[in-house]
Amino acid sequence: MSRIGGVPAERAGAMTRFSYRYAKRRLGKVPTPLTIVAHSPWIFRGYGAFEFSLERASSVDHKLKALASIKAATLIGCPF
Repeated sequence: MSRIGGVPAERAGAMTRFSYRYAKRRLGKVPTPLTIVAHSPWIFRGYGAFEFSLERASSVDHKLKALASIKAATLIGCPF
């Protein structure tokens, strides 16, 4: 459970709602970090650019990227 409440889709802007729909289609639900980052438009854009770049990166195999992501989340105690 996060200390900051996320931005609900009803109060979100057009770009944020689009991102929510995209995330829900790809992941099955809207991730909590995405809703929390939506409070700040500048951070939301940077977060989106980072995720897009990470998804498009092809120098490392996708399975290895997923494994590294899980390991990093485990090390810092991230529940997501």
